[in-house]
Amino acid sequence: MAMKIRLARGGSKKRPFYRIVAADSRMPRDGRFIEKLGTYNPLLAKDSEERVKMDMERVQHWLDHGAQPTERVARMLEAAGVREKAVRNNPKKGAPGKKAVERAEEKAAKAAEAADASE
Repeated sequence: MAMKIRLARGGSKKRPFYRIVAADSRMPRDGRFIEKLGTYNPLLAKDSEERVKMDMERVQHWLDHGAQPTERVARMLEAAGVREKAVRNNPKKGAPGKKAVERAEEKAAKAAEAADASE
């Protein structure tokens, strides 16, 4: 059974509240879980201690038994000092989109034509 430590959404519309749970990876996001490990309230200030609460002893237990945290939970564990900070690589993050590349090419072509015309 592949275990995940992930977020299960609760709260009402536009007022999210998440439970940090240990669940079978085949179960739906808000479905059946094995154990509740903590809570996450994204509406609170980032420096608030109430924003993320986790039972670190139980989280460590599940990690020792092979549970894989999701990306968001892994970041929370890194902030808490339980895991080492992972190196993330997103080479496309700073690259412009298709439309911006097309506009830049058109602008360069116009500038080249204007330079040729002035000579």
